[in-house]
Amino acid sequence: MQIQQSVCRYENEPLISPFCFKGNALTRLWQTVVYIKGSSHSAIGLGVQSVLWSDAKVFSTYGEEQGNTLMFRITQYALSQAEKIEFNTPLELMNKLFPIALDYGKNITASPDLRATFVLNALVPIDFAVWSLYAKENHISNFDQLISSSSAVSYHHAALANIPLVTYNCPIEDVVQLAKDGACVFKIKVGSDPEKDNNPDKMLAWDKARIFELHNVLKEYSTPYTKSGNLLYYLDANGRYDSKEHLMCLLDYLKKINAIDRVILFEEPFSEDNKIDVHDIPVCITADESAHCLKDVEERIALGYRAITLKPIAKTLSFTLEMLDYATARGIDCFCADLTVNPVMVEWNKNVAASIKPLPDMKIGMVESNGPQNYANWDKMLGYHPLFGKDFISSSNGVFHLDDSFYDTNGGIFLPLPHYQDLIDKN
Repeated sequence: MQIQQSVCRYENEPLISPFCFKGNALTRLWQTVVYIKGSSHSAIGLGVQSVLWSDAKVFSTYGEEQGNTLMFRITQYALSQAEKIEFNTPLELMNKLFPIALDYGKNITASPDLRATFVLNALVPIDFAVWSLYAKENHISNFDQLISSSSAVSYHHAALANIPLVTYNCPIEDVVQLAKDGACVFKIKVGSDPEKDNNPDKMLAWDKARIFELHNVLKEYSTPYTKSGNLLYYLDANGRYDSKEHLMCLLDYLKKINAIDRVILFEEPFSEDNKIDVHDIPVCITADESAHCLKDVEERIALGYRAITLKPIAKTLSFTLEMLDYATARGIDCFCADLTVNPVMVEWNKNVAASIKPLPDMKIGMVESNGPQNYANWDKMLGYHPLFGKDFISSSNGVFHLDDSFYDTNGGIFLPLPHYQDLIDKN
């Protein structure tokens, strides 16, 4: 296969309120669109740029707007280079394209230590476009067949728990409403910088107070979707903890308030370069930003990480499937998290999440989708979905119900996308 023609565009979607994590905040997210044409078919791939998530240093150095511009330039450059590469599979193309894009990214950001995640985030729309083109050129019409080479995908979940996101500034009354609406796992951002002085003791004190506040209300609710019947907490520190000592202080406090057994996952407590052995930490430590590719997964497993956060919508489907197969073969749990992506990209995430085994504490699979909580124009964006109106698109009582119509249509991921095609055609 070879790309004969390509176009790259973006549109800017505002958020309802600042999206706070890593001690900083996003106010809008660029939606990227890649169009490619092969020998006999064409395809579109979507992406969402999250500069703060992918490289907080780039975000703090350049700011939100310029950081987005730099990431989009990587997408543009990588797309131009992809036209020069012959390949047999999307993974083969990504393996060739990634080092080229990484070198370019380091150059334009003047960041020799640019995080690989920043570049992977930029490559996502290209990767999805190539997977869609690959499906057309090989007469593939369903997701199972598309990823049939993966040994870890053997499920067809009838339901996926929809994980909402609880940011630093999410009001308690909103969290309570999520529980009343049926949410059973809550992704809770920890690692706040309350006085903007990067003081780890102040961060720890803030985290303790925040989790106490949340646990105090959530402990009153139950759910049929977890094995314990309790609502569970998925803590995400985005690398903000500086030491095992500070982390253990937090976990000891969770024991004290009887919340430790509610922690299903603790994601990225330490920065990527802080390679602390976590075998003795009494909760499931999960790799997200630190797991860019297969080599990183191998390293994190050796350090004692017991789960891998999959983000085909942020780190490419190609590398995600490779990481999934390796982790699953070694008894490491996997699940799909969000990057506050648009409704069409949620379907790619749901297709992967619906195919893998549930976490040990869960009765059903799960996937994070926090777009409705964060996008100012989410209802309008739903209209861009090719199957707008289908019940499986939105969650009900905290769960995505995946009936035959979902599996028959693959959530619509292979269908034309008129809104995004118009964006390509109008520029």
